[in-house]
Amino acid sequence: MSSTTYPALAAGRRLPNVWDFVAIACVLGALMAITPAVRGTLAPLSAPGAVTVHLDPAFLPYYAVRTTLRMFAALVASIVFTFTYGTLAAKSRRAEMILVPLLDILQSVPILGFLSFTVVFFVGLFPGRVLGVELAAIFAIFTSQAWNMTFSFYQSLTTVPADLDEAAKSFHLSTWQRFWRLEVPFAMPGLVWNTMLSMSGSWFFVVASEAITVGSHTWSLPGIGSFVALALQQQDIGAIGWAIAAMLIVILLYDQLLFRPLVAWSAKFRFETTATAAPPEPWVLALMRRTHLLRIVSRTVGALLDTVGGLRLTPRRQRSYARRPPSRLGDAIWLGFIALLVAAALWRIIVFISTGLTLAAFGETLIDGLISLARVLFAVFFSAAVWVPIGVWMGLRPRLARLSQPAAQFLAAFPANLIFPLVVVVVVHFNIDPNIGLTPLMIIGTQWYVLFNVIAGAAAFPGDLKEAAANFHIGGLLWWRRVMLPGILPYFITGAITATGAAWNTTIVAEVATWGKTTLVARGLGSYIAEATNQGDTAHIVLGVAVMSGFVIVVNRLFWRPLYDFARRRATFG
Repeated sequence: MSSTTYPALAAGRRLPNVWDFVAIACVLGALMAITPAVRGTLAPLSAPGAVTVHLDPAFLPYYAVRTTLRMFAALVASIVFTFTYGTLAAKSRRAEMILVPLLDILQSVPILGFLSFTVVFFVGLFPGRVLGVELAAIFAIFTSQAWNMTFSFYQSLTTVPADLDEAAKSFHLSTWQRFWRLEVPFAMPGLVWNTMLSMSGSWFFVVASEAITVGSHTWSLPGIGSFVALALQQQDIGAIGWAIAAMLIVILLYDQLLFRPLVAWSAKFRFETTATAAPPEPWVLALMRRTHLLRIVSRTVGALLDTVGGLRLTPRRQRSYARRPPSRLGDAIWLGFIALLVAAALWRIIVFISTGLTLAAFGETLIDGLISLARVLFAVFFSAAVWVPIGVWMGLRPRLARLSQPAAQFLAAFPANLIFPLVVVVVVHFNIDPNIGLTPLMIIGTQWYVLFNVIAGAAAFPGDLKEAAANFHIGGLLWWRRVMLPGILPYFITGAITATGAAWNTTIVAEVATWGKTTLVARGLGSYIAEATNQGDTAHIVLGVAVMSGFVIVVNRLFWRPLYDFARRRATFG
């Protein structure tokens, strides 16, 4: 029988098949679910049910869609912010002097610190519309996602291996081409894992972002977060169980449909000089390859993106590769400019808070900051001691990492608010000091930043170095000191910095636990800012955020930043 394939038959194979209809049905179902959520976003605030939450589980599918759309809208904004802010901080030494400390501050400011000033702004943009409150909630979720992703991308851009840098020079890549052909692919494995962490971390603060209270004003947007807030207020254990189930379903869906394919796709960008076994293909990618229409669409989009990334929009990097010695005069002028900006900002803060505060109040706030600092450092070092060995073990076993990926996302996404009933009952029953009993809540929101970054570092560890260590029979503590810890150090430091910022951020949740009419308060900056926010006391909010920012800058400048510079020098081999 002839094996000739005639053009007519070849063309016929491009017609839609059964898998196309399955994929199209899934897409249409998603659009049908999204349409009511979009309609609710554009409704007026006075519309029935626009800002009303019910504990009936029948509303949870709609609430889940609303929450998921907010999270993905914030994720898109976070990606854009990551590529712009992280690139500028990594490429410009003088911009780095401002942007990196500013990023340290931004990631540590509690979400309530942002909401106190941004809700009025966004509501004023769309008066009387739900869209204004929606934008405020999306911005709050954005502040829980962007900083971690930006630090990961910045770390990758500053640790590009020297041989890849030389290859980019040899091919005379322009700045634009180098960014899309070298730097973004090199950063992709770590960025994908940190994107997963950012999505999970945003669940931790979704209650605060959907159930917003500033002074005498309260807005409750339909969503899982506001559902949880109402269930906690009414002490409805059954409703909390339904909310946990809805969270689990949503996390499993976006893990299977988005992050599992992204992790498999990003694996091809690992920096390897030896051949490694190809990971199994996720079922979503297999489904897309079995379809004709979606495969054509994906290839068209991929070719378009490849063409855009290959454009020579900027001059070739020739002279710019040769690093010129920094100008001392220029550095002096720039540092003087920064000093003036900092002095002006400090003066404005002092003038603003001095009208309603005393020196004694400032001293009390400093003591609160020291107490919170002790909790933050304990949470970070405890998380490192527990999760670094586990993260390395998981990262070196790709199959285990893939199997545990949904569980890790769910645990990282589990809001501390849902543990309030257990914590309050245990603390009250055993008469534990809240200053001690509430500390585990901070660890819950901190540990995952260490784990996910360590997994990403171990997964990106070059296979040839692992083979060399095995050939020399390096094991035990020597393997940890000479092989693995130096290899994952940039990732660990990035995770520790973001974990420190997250720990400061979670003080707002970890120092105040409410279950029904019982409220436990631990002394610290988090409870200080939470109380000031509930009272609408702007001066105390500004003072709390300013003191917290000062602690963050001091700790990062004296401890984490020197460690990061050391790790960067080791990773780039000079």
